[in-house]
Amino acid sequence: MAAATRFLVLGATGTVGRRVASTLRAGGHDVTAASRSGSPPFDWAEPATWPPVVDGATGMFLMAPDGVAVDEEFVAVAVAAGVRRIVLLSSLGIEEMRDERLLAAERVVAQSGADYTIVRSDWFDQNFSEGFLRPAVLGGSVAIPVGDHRFAFTHCDDLAEVVAACLTTHQASGQTLSATGPRAMGFAAATRIIAEASGRPVVYRGEAHDYVEAMTGLGVPEEQARADADAFEALRLSPDSEPNSVVADLAGHEPRSLGTFAAEAARDGAWAG
Repeated sequence: MAAATRFLVLGATGTVGRRVASTLRAGGHDVTAASRSGSPPFDWAEPATWPPVVDGATGMFLMAPDGVAVDEEFVAVAVAAGVRRIVLLSSLGIEEMRDERLLAAERVVAQSGADYTIVRSDWFDQNFSEGFLRPAVLGGSVAIPVGDHRFAFTHCDDLAEVVAACLTTHQASGQTLSATGPRAMGFAAATRIIAEASGRPVVYRGEAHDYVEAMTGLGVPEEQARADADAFEALRLSPDSEPNSVVADLAGHEPRSLGTFAAEAARDGAWAG
């Protein structure tokens, strides 16, 4: 694909989006990095900001912040402006957790009229270092109510490479892919890896009451915390994640392990101070 091709990357200052933008630029592609602080700025809640960011783009990495729906009107604006290829970031386990926000986003993309790929990821490695679990690591206690359910934790660099491959080569057109790490493990094992790399004592608390206690301590209403714990319970009862070859097939290398991630994050000072 010609280097002049322009890709629109949503969430371009976030954990995945900035890696997608960087990967595409490294491949010689033109990138419009969409964010509230971007130029031009983009805001899901302000339709007037939509046309300037989609202008000239033929491919789009689509995601929305947690709690924000993918607006079908925005997708329609993008397709009408010339976006012919969409890669949507979704998540594994959304059926089990009844995540209507992401299920609806998948339907919007599939029905958009554009060529598309849906990439579902397992838990991000980077949740521990730059996401919502970093304060828990620093506080010494990770509370996720999934017991010993096993997940194939995914490195966001690998995920970005999968997304970029789908955008630039049109691989997996019309498919839903599951991007996983190389090994399935429970949060107890994952937490031990993070604790060893960080040099911090970190324990895993995997029951619903642990989660409710932790969330209400952060100011989340108890009703909401219990509802979230119920959704996690459905995930807990589902089959364990199974590592697959998606990263190897599309990124061209074996996926990075959680141990590799943790060592690099510690070296870069993720849990210092």
